Amino acid sequence: MSPAEWFAAHVQPHEAMLRAWLARGFGPRLAIDDVVQEAFLRVLRARDTGELQAPKAFLFATARNLALDQLRRHAVSRTDALVETDLSNVLDDHASIPDSVARNQELALLTEAIQSLPDRCRQVMTLRLVYSLTQREIGEKLGISDRTVAAQLAIGTERCTDFMLRRAGCRTSPR
Repeated sequence: MSPAEWFAAHVQPHEAMLRAWLARGFGPRLAIDDVVQEAFLRVLRARDTGELQAPKAFLFATARNLALDQLRRHAVSRTDALVETDLSNVLDDHASIPDSVARNQELALLTEAIQSLPDRCRQVMTLRLVYSLTQREIGEKLGISDRTVAAQLAIGTERCTDFMLRRAGCRTSPR
């Protein structure tokens, strides 16, 4: 598969979700186009080295790191006072490196678990977990009832839990 075909199949479909996530999480001070472009380049470079196993997770983690770097540079270069809430939702100064690595690994595993779900269930879980939509909003967006949304969330949560437990070496979920 050519790099262009691989990119179109594995990375480009996540662009809209990535842009929305960056806008919601980092606010208007972020140059989203620059972050997305650089994240795309880094994903392609990582693919060329052959070390890329979860392109979507890598894309989002890379974009987050680029956004944080950009906001830090912006905060340092500003001459006026930095408003306390500007970075409070994206910086976690209390997390140690091992905690950050563990959190990133857990997010990558959760991403893999969600990707393994059936289409409708994956859509519902993504809208809930990534976009933080309510059950009613999800139902309206997908044209399904609130009950169907609730059922898909329950199924998705159970399957993701089972997936993660299997990966952790547990055979059955604790019920």
